[in-house]
This record gives sequence, structure tokens and C-alpha cells, in this order.
Amino acid sequence: MTGQILVVDDEPAICSLLKEILEDEGFRVDTAASASDAHSVIDSHTPNLILLDIWMPNTDGITLLRELSGRLQPKCPIVMMSGHGTVETAVEATRLGAYDFIEKPLSTAKLLLTVRHAMESSNLQQENLMLRRGWPGEATAGKSEAMQELRERLQRVAHHDTPVLLIGESGTDKELYARYLHSCSNRAAAPFVSCPVSSLGAATIDNVAGNRSKRRQYFPELLEMARGGILFIKDIADLDRKRQSLLLEILGERAGTPRLIAATRYDLQKRVQQNQFQDNLYYRLNVVSIQIPPLRKHREDIPQLLELYANLFAECDGLPYRHFTVAAQNRMRGHSWPGNLRELKNAVQSLLIMGKSDQIEIEEVSKLLEQRSGDEGPGGFPAFDCPLREAREKFERAYLEHHLKKANYNISKAALEVGMERTHLHRKIKTLGLQTRH
Repeated sequence: MTGQILVVDDEPAICSLLKEILEDEGFRVDTAASASDAHSVIDSHTPNLILLDIWMPNTDGITLLRELSGRLQPKCPIVMMSGHGTVETAVEATRLGAYDFIEKPLSTAKLLLTVRHAMESSNLQQENLMLRRGWPGEATAGKSEAMQELRERLQRVAHHDTPVLLIGESGTDKELYARYLHSCSNRAAAPFVSCPVSSLGAATIDNVAGNRSKRRQYFPELLEMARGGILFIKDIADLDRKRQSLLLEILGERAGTPRLIAATRYDLQKRVQQNQFQDNLYYRLNVVSIQIPPLRKHREDIPQLLELYANLFAECDGLPYRHFTVAAQNRMRGHSWPGNLRELKNAVQSLLIMGKSDQIEIEEVSKLLEQRSGDEGPGGFPAFDCPLREAREKFERAYLEHHLKKANYNISKAALEVGMERTHLHRKIKTLGLQTRH
């Protein structure tokens, strides 16, 4: 899950900690130390979620909540935070429209669960807004033969309850098509719950196998949240062997179990042959597998996608709308797009933010694509002309890959080598999509 989050807290240490945790989960994060700073950030772009401290000097969080409740259109969820909370304060915040209330010191598990729920709510509001404005959804965009065949397959499969395996390169937005399948199914009115593999491992699993109640505890809240609907598991190839066994057991419990849609960018059959993925689970998931085509296989859809994203960012993020000239569109069509839809969407967002006119010309597109193609210097390390977060991610990926190989993929040994706690390193590895074994 991705999105823009604004953290408003007068304590720099809290802002820094939340920024690090949330960016590790793939979110874009702004911070503000006061109400006036928060208004300045919102003037430039509308966040998808706000984490707001109650006790701040000058303008407190409750007052700022009142101000924002009438200002933010479309409304975004606001989660209040406090280390001195009372029932009365929580009730007042809820009455004024706060989405939720969490106490300090913050529990990372509680924080991420609340953020995921709130972002689901924010995304749903934005999707509803888009439908009211008559925009086509991303999943229905594209008139190419490849995309028409993909939608037809998803529609046919939607009316059955068998598990579905979505296979596609990184950035093809497999969750988008999982949601499209959900919308076409007889479970459309039931929940769609999306979870990364990291959500399926909060508890110890030493004595879980064979114990139904403990299995339910091990998959915290996810099964109940998705009851009667669909549970979407991202990057299922990253599940370790023990969690694969647990998932296989739960799939055998038909009553009340949500339908499973899993996604992967890997060749699972090859992983079975390498003894990295259980064959029984593979055959259970691979009853129906659907390949998501990379963007280079349907480049003729790029002009429609450009218009869709330009409208989406203008409406939902408050960015200025800009029109792509035909020459600029053709330049975009000629690019290889190794990052697929995610790369295309990021490029559109960057062009809207950085542009000074209402037209996007070919020169501007060429400069952006050339910069991004040249982001990596010798040895795969980032050069100096890419955004800080992107440079940091590239460096961290290369750095951790080096130390994982050096430690023969022993997480504890690698954590000691790089000076990180094992759990923090494990979360970072999952976020960056790194291999955990050779």
C-alpha cells in the first residue's frame, strides 16, 4: 500500500521515528511541527492521511482538527495521537470527525494496523469520488488486446471461489487487478483485505501447527477482517516454509474462510524445484493463474493512462493539471518502462509537480527519462541527481545485498554486521524486496 501521510507533532524525535517507520512501509511522509506548518504542507498538496498530536503549543490538535475538518475536500482520515489521553478527549476527537485515536508510547503494530485501515478508507473515498466524476478506473483503462484479454480472464474467474495466483513483474500493480476481480465477483459487497507478507508473522510459530485457535491468532485479525470476502496476499513467494504450512492448513478450513488471491513476481514452479516453496501450496494456489502483462507489452495504452493519472493527481492530490502534447506522449510510448505502471505513475506525478506551464512538452519528458535512466552510477550506486529517498533506497538495497551475501544469508549475522536489530533488518529486507536466501 502506498500514499501520502502528514505527521503533525511538535516533538522532532516522534516525527523522525514515524517518518522512518512509515517510509519503510512504502508511504511518502511529510512532517509538521505546528498547526501553521501543517497548513503550509496542505497548501501544497492534500495528504491521504494525517497523524495529529493533540498536545501542541499555540494551536492544539483538537483546534487544528476542527479547522481541517471543514477544509479538506475530499476528506482524508485524521488519526489523533496523545500520551495524556482521556476518554473525554477521545470522544471529542471522534465527534469532530477523527478517524481513530492512538495512545503514546506508540505500538508499531497498532500504528501500522490503524494506518492500513485508515488508508483503505481514504482510498475508498477517492475511488468513490472518481466514480462520481465518471473517470474510468485504472483497471478498466486500456483498449489494447492484451488488456482486454486480461479483463475478460479476470471476469470469468471472478464468479468462482477458487484461489487465484496473479503473476507479474514488479510495478505491474497486481493489487489493482485483484481489486478488479473482487468488484466483478459475488463477494463484491464483502471486504477486500490487502496485506503484505510482513503482516503474516507477528507472533511466534513454534507451537502453532495443529492448533486451530493459535493458527487464528497467528494471522492477526486478517481472517476476521476478510471474512466472506477476499484476502489478498502480496509477494506470497516471500513467505517462509512455516508460514506456508500454516496458510495451507487454513485454506483447508472452508467454513468462513475468505477467498484467497495471491500475487508474485517470481516463478513459483522454479522455487518449488529449489525447495524454497511448498509444492502442495503451489498446486493449491495454481488452480487458476493469471499473467499481468508488463507495460511494454501494451504501450498503445500509455496515452490513455497519462490522461487518467494527470486527472487523478490533479483531483486527489491537488496538483496542477497539465496536458501532454502528442510528441510528449510518443516519447513516453517509446520508453521501456522497466518499473511498469508504478514507474509511469511516478513520472506523471513528477511532471505535474515540477512543471511551470500547462503543457508537457517532449523536451521535459526526455530530460526526466534521461535523468532516471542515469540515476545509477558505477557499481549500481545512486548518482546525485535523483530524489533523496530514491537514492537512499538504491544505496540501502545494494548495501544490504552485499552484507546478506557476506553473511551467507544469515539474518542474525547480517544484523550484527550492519548494526541493526534483527527485526528491523528483517522488515527492511521485506520492504526492499530482497532475497533472504541464495
